[in-house]
Amino acid sequence: MIAADMNVYELAEYAAGEKVIVDSIGMTYAMIGKYQYPACSISGGSDSDIILDLCSRLDSEKKLRYVWMNTGLEFQATKDHLSDLEKKYNVSIDRIPAIKSIPMSCRDHGVPFVSKFASTQIEKLQENGFKWEDEPLETLQEKYPGCPSALRWWANDYDRREWNIGNFHHLKEFMTENPPGFAISSQCCTWAKKKPVHVWGKKNGIDLHILGLRKVEGGIRAASTKTCFTSGTQNIFRPIFWYSDRDKTSYERLFGVTHSRCYTEYGMARTGCVGCPFNRDILSELETIKKHEPGLYRAACNIFEKAYDYTREYRKFAGLVRAESMKKKLIDL
Repeated sequence: MIAADMNVYELAEYAAGEKVIVDSIGMTYAMIGKYQYPACSISGGSDSDIILDLCSRLDSEKKLRYVWMNTGLEFQATKDHLSDLEKKYNVSIDRIPAIKSIPMSCRDHGVPFVSKFASTQIEKLQENGFKWEDEPLETLQEKYPGCPSALRWWANDYDRREWNIGNFHHLKEFMTENPPGFAISSQCCTWAKKKPVHVWGKKNGIDLHILGLRKVEGGIRAASTKTCFTSGTQNIFRPIFWYSDRDKTSYERLFGVTHSRCYTEYGMARTGCVGCPFNRDILSELETIKKHEPGLYRAACNIFEKAYDYTREYRKFAGLVRAESMKKKLIDL
């Protein structure tokens, strides 16, 4: 087992041959040393486990603070894992409550659907009384001048596919034929995670936030982030931003990183807020949640029921369209 008191040079030597890992060791050591009040955000997920292992080994002055956002909808396995991490690494993890828990946010603003970015655009359209018309962008801009960016998303007007509704196959056709009869929003992320950690950081004078985002995860957040460091009122550093899945596996093997029961017992590929509709595999994952944490399953169904139903309808619609398209191609042959 690797010694816990190895210095940065010994750690780099130990990981020799794994260039991306060695680079992350050097950069993380430099970043922690550069800032007076750095903090590391812990989620309890597998990427977060690597971040904690990496940072704790390089924080020789023990000045890092660790923080976890309690969204109000978290796996018990994750909560248990936090306690295990504190013991393993001899650290303390601050548990920060949401400004608005996920249940409250969904009640006040709307429920998530398909992705954070899509939900944000849909919310803007709903706020402006959008009627889900499939019309030219210029026509829609005259009708709904208050949501220009959302209209561009709806009209597939952006150069990058991920910024358009077309990123989701047949979603526009589905919503045109089946307008949502409930409020859709991504604000649960804002009130349960983003704002609380910002407020906590400002209160504690945090000058560097260390996060576990990886570029290969995809999604709007990873796609819009170009480097492992972003400067601002609270600077952000992403030590494993360039890690591939192979790099991640190599780090876990080299340094003996352990994960929560969500991975080792439940068989989940990733974790997050329980039952979040942003999860592409949420409909199948619900059965896993039901089996292992039935109380949370009931809570998630109560909160996200409309999003789940709408997702089922959308996927059924998209499947039928694809099947019809395939049938037509076969006939044309």
